[in-house]
Amino acid sequence: MRSWRVKFIFLLVVYFAGYATAIYTLAPENQANQPGEKTLAYSAFKSDEFAKSFNAGMYKCIEFGKDAAVRTAKFIKQKMDERQPKTGG
Repeated sequence: MRSWRVKFIFLLVVYFAGYATAIYTLAPENQANQPGEKTLAYSAFKSDEFAKSFNAGMYKCIEFGKDAAVRTAKFIKQKMDERQPKTGG
């Protein structure tokens, strides 16, 4: 079972990935280019390049989130252990 932190970070990544995709899709093209200058193959190549770049960035973000969650959990556990009274003889 995943912890709620991992689920939350995953949902944030998916939400912002969708938002970035919508902005990328709806953004106007550069008007300085001559019409017909870009071919379909060029457009598909750029789209594929963007997808690969975005995918790599998304996985980096997920790994960073997981690492931050683990470090935070360790820090909280350490602080809780410090506050608990020590028993022993």
